[in-house]
Amino acid sequence: MTGAIPFPSYRLRPLMAAICAASLLAAPGPALARGPDGIADVAEKVIDAVVNISTSQTVEAKGGSSGGDRGAMPQLPPGSPFEEFFDDFFKNRRGGPGAPKGGEAQRRKTNSLGSGFIVDTSGIAVTNNHVIADADEINIVMNDGTKIKAELVGVDKKTDLAVLKFKPPEKPLVAVKFGDSEKLRLGEWVIAIGNPFSLGGTVTAGIVSARNRDINTGPYDSYIQTDASINRGNSGGPLFNLDGEVVGVNTLIISPTGGSIGIGFAVPSKTVVGVVDSLRQFGELRRGWLGVRIQQVTDEIAESLSIKPARGALIAGVEEKGPAKPAGIEPGDVVIKFDGKDIKEPKDLSRVVADTAVGKEVDVVIIRKGKEEVRRVTLGRLQDDKAVQAAIKKEEPAEKPVTQKALGLDLATLSKDLRTRYKIKDTVKGVVVTGVDNGSDAAEKRLSAGDVIVEVAQESVANAADIRKRVDQLKKDGKKSVLLLVSNADGELRFVALGVQ
Repeated sequence: MTGAIPFPSYRLRPLMAAICAASLLAAPGPALARGPDGIADVAEKVIDAVVNISTSQTVEAKGGSSGGDRGAMPQLPPGSPFEEFFDDFFKNRRGGPGAPKGGEAQRRKTNSLGSGFIVDTSGIAVTNNHVIADADEINIVMNDGTKIKAELVGVDKKTDLAVLKFKPPEKPLVAVKFGDSEKLRLGEWVIAIGNPFSLGGTVTAGIVSARNRDINTGPYDSYIQTDASINRGNSGGPLFNLDGEVVGVNTLIISPTGGSIGIGFAVPSKTVVGVVDSLRQFGELRRGWLGVRIQQVTDEIAESLSIKPARGALIAGVEEKGPAKPAGIEPGDVVIKFDGKDIKEPKDLSRVVADTAVGKEVDVVIIRKGKEEVRRVTLGRLQDDKAVQAAIKKEEPAEKPVTQKALGLDLATLSKDLRTRYKIKDTVKGVVVTGVDNGSDAAEKRLSAGDVIVEVAQESVANAADIRKRVDQLKKDGKKSVLLLVSNADGELRFVALGVQ
């Protein structure tokens, strides 16, 4: 129904009311939707394990009434119960009587509230990193109002998780257990408990709307999407299944208003368990590292590599000192299985490698030149703070490049002059692109001058003539596309499939 239907005139109202009442009594319609009976039992069982996270931070601000971008002071109706609060905040702190003079720096505390939950009765709680980020003081507020100072054990910014520890009160604590988020089904009922808008232990229920949701907030996105009401302040709170097990940590919402519109996201317990265990054991996260750069296997790339259907993670580059190198993994290989888990797309490989223990030996199934092979790899540890040093280039005398045309590209053999012009590292070998035809497939695939073609159809090329020869041969073989291994000036590799005309 797109519009409102006017109600009948007052003379017809009694008749219409009687007809409506009779219809409701007579018509056998479906019962009103309701949640499962177990929600109240679960809430009663776990509510004391859910806590509020209160933080404070000292920040510098300037007094004065000019305000800059602070905006106009809100107006309240006379006699409002919030009038005293607003007078204190907006007048005293923004230039009213007793406020610091304009331009004077002052230090003041800002407070924030979030949610969390206890996972160990010795005094261990889990929340979101963004709830406690940059806090000078963290306090855990129990369901009965008890306030306890907490210390930070460790954080993982990439999954937005944090672990806290605190001294348990005399009263015994209630802790919750993690469930298996992998067993969640679409439409399954879940329960969110937290501290929305600072209201304290609030219970909402909904269903699992989607799993493995990637919303591009980080490299390991695999959120549970739910329509259970999640609002500001719910961050860090638990998402329960009907067995009272934590299957997720409520982290963010999509909303144009800031309130719930039925699209909330939780970090799945499968991810949370590994992060929490690592933070508790080491105080930091230790992720597995394969030492490769990967990209999507498009339909064109799959055709070039004789892979049907398109799937897996294409190895675009291998770190010289990474675990993949001694295992014999090479650029052009396509990973389709890692440690027994299917890899359908690059994100799958990123997640499973990160979740695998450092030092573990695993089998990696790859497709190389159309055939499946198995490589045994011992995972290393991912270092997030690797230093990347820029190479220093020296000016060289100019040389006139000899170019050839192929695939809509102007190609030239690498020379000192071209390395200097495009700032190409000495370690990069191949044929440099000096121009791209507008409207060509190469332009659409974002090839540009300064890119270096390293391989054509998984064979190395040293000059422009090599590329022409390989392309001509592929045409004779009836290939519809040609797979190029392309490097940028810094040596970062990617595969590009171009149509053969």
